[in-house]
Order: sequence, then C-alpha cells, then structure tokens
Amino acid sequence: MSQVLIMLGSKTDEPVMETSKVWLDWFGIESEIIVASAHRDPKKVEELSLNAESNGVKCIIAAAGMAAALPGVVAAQTSLPVIGVPLEGGLPGGLDALYSIVQMPPGIPVGTVAVGKAGAKNAAVLAARIIALNDDAVKEKLESFKGQGYKI
Repeated sequence: MSQVLIMLGSKTDEPVMETSKVWLDWFGIESEIIVASAHRDPKKVEELSLNAESNGVKCIIAAAGMAAALPGVVAAQTSLPVIGVPLEGGLPGGLDALYSIVQMPPGIPVGTVAVGKAGAKNAAVLAARIIALNDDAVKEKLESFKGQGYKI
C-alpha cells in the first residue's frame, strides 16, 4: 500500500519525478507514480484524488509544468496534504508552473516546492516530514538525513 501518491501531468515528467520516488524509498516510504493529466484525463485525476485516503495514501505529490493545474485540482478534491512540484516546459525556469501552483485560492492550499529536480527531492523530504508525525521509523531516517547535512 502506497503512503505517497506521486501524480504526474505527463509521462515526460517521469525522469524528473523519479527523484521523489528514489528519496521516498530511502526514507522507507512506499510510493507509486501515476500519470494523470488534469486537462487530458480529468476523470482519472478525480478518481485518484477522491479515493487516495481510503487507499492508505497519507500525502500526494503532484507535478506539472506550464499551466500546472494538476496540484490545485487534486487539492480541491481531497483533504490530504498536497505538495506541488512545478516543472519546466513553458516559460524559462518553469516560472509559469511555479506561479500556477503557488497562487492557489484561499482554502485550497498546495505546499509548493522548487522547480524541477530540487523540488522533486524537497517534495519527498516534505512528505517524509508529514508521515514522520505518526511514524517513528521515518522520523529516525529524517534525523539521519539531517545529520548528513541533507545529503545522502
């Protein structure tokens, strides 16, 4: 059972977001990557978002570029924490995706991290911090991670 669902707006996002999976694995957190575009497959996004909690998911990482609607659409449909990872693809540096994710309307928060691979790693660490609130093994791994100067 996956504790973290990593949703991608496009299959082309997978090489960057594999970073999240690698780090979640290091923390001992089960995760899975699913491609589900808010624009091309809204029914799939809705189904995943509405059923995530009952499927044992504790946190959702949603990554998208350009219009980057996926994290907000997911956050609007679940009470689980949603971490948005903006990806490059439109404006230089992924600014369009960053602005799309970080500027959510009041009441629909999306925790937003850096653009690209740095954001993918930070999303995994933030998800680990959320899960560590109720999981001592993950909390110990976080302490080890911090003890290594955040580099392992």
